[in-house]
Amino acid sequence: MVKSKRWWGWLVAIVASVPTAASAAPGVVAIRAGRLVDVVNAQVLSDQTIVIEGERIRSVGPSAGASGPVGAQVIDLSRATVLPGLIDAHTHLTSDPQLGGYRSLGVSAVREALYGARAARMTLQAGFTTVRNVGASAYGDVALRDAINDGDIPGPRMLVSGPALGIKGGHCDNNLLAPDYNYTGEGVADGPWAARAKVREVVKYGADLIKICATGGVLSKGDEPGAEQYSLEEMQAIVEEAHKLGRKVAAHAHGTAGIKDAIVAGVDSVEHASLIDTEGIRLARQKGTWLVMDIYNDDFILQEGEKAGILPESIEKERKIGKLQRENFERAVKGGDRIAFGTDAGVYPHGDNAKQFFYMVKYGMTPMQAIEAATVNAAQLLGLQEQVGAIAPGRYADIVAVDGDPLQDITALTKVRFVMKGGQVYKAP
Repeated sequence: MVKSKRWWGWLVAIVASVPTAASAAPGVVAIRAGRLVDVVNAQVLSDQTIVIEGERIRSVGPSAGASGPVGAQVIDLSRATVLPGLIDAHTHLTSDPQLGGYRSLGVSAVREALYGARAARMTLQAGFTTVRNVGASAYGDVALRDAINDGDIPGPRMLVSGPALGIKGGHCDNNLLAPDYNYTGEGVADGPWAARAKVREVVKYGADLIKICATGGVLSKGDEPGAEQYSLEEMQAIVEEAHKLGRKVAAHAHGTAGIKDAIVAGVDSVEHASLIDTEGIRLARQKGTWLVMDIYNDDFILQEGEKAGILPESIEKERKIGKLQRENFERAVKGGDRIAFGTDAGVYPHGDNAKQFFYMVKYGMTPMQAIEAATVNAAQLLGLQEQVGAIAPGRYADIVAVDGDPLQDITALTKVRFVMKGGQVYKAP
């Protein structure tokens, strides 16, 4: 403990001028890493030096005999485990987990965007330097992404979907209001041509990807998670239109039939995949479809859901589906499916993203596989494999550090002590 405090104190002395802010760090930075997790080759390297110029990594190599660039600012992480910035491929940064069910009706789209500003900071502080936001009202996630990119607020890199597409009365509609209001969710589109038009609309207003609801959901009112909602024909039209416009498609799908139809339709990822069966696991592997299974938030929904305003029917749905999802995650791991890290952040408190690592290891992954899911794998799903997801020359200098060894104790990732994004230090203890 004394040694740990000593090296963190040395780090603070080095980077005291940028403990939480994104002020520019001119020149070259050299990070001395005691242990570096090489996610590309699934190995841990000792005593490495990472040289950073501006936003990008210039070089990575052994520290022995290397004096580092002349005049470089040195950050000493020689007693830490250094990893690439983590990636969460399923977040809702503009959602507040304490505003479930009917409480959500009192929240304006503008207020949601301001929740997002807080959530973005908390997510970045937790070591997640890139996220994919899959569903937000009134393009609040587009505004949040742009504010982060413009340097107005701190936050992770974001790919955003805007409003999720779905059928009238389905999981992606709002079914909490009485018929008197005649309200329909902004992402609702029924039929192949209406769905194509909605794809074009959300792309027009800034979406980086398309999110669809292939089946019912847990937190929506009046539908069943296992019931298919969008038809195969509708999903095929959406995927064709989205891919034509250079956008990937993420499909919310709990139910067995909806999962398989979404895969056949050509979606790039299936979110949740709670009731995936043996055929679905085989089909996903055959088609190269990514699975993004949020196997942590069951804990929050069942333990805290009532206090958070989540509907009683939703809590009951989670009781039926949560354990099955975790068991099917284990089967998908054994089946060799491609799995990317995604948590449904916003259902549980933002900043707790890394709690899911424990469950990924408990249900079949090695610690290295779990880390790969949140780095190199998630980067590939997002189409950012040349930009993020590994500590390698040419990529953004998105770097985190933890005490201890997450390959021995994966929960170490819940205590990220150092965060750099794009060459700028956002967190030092």
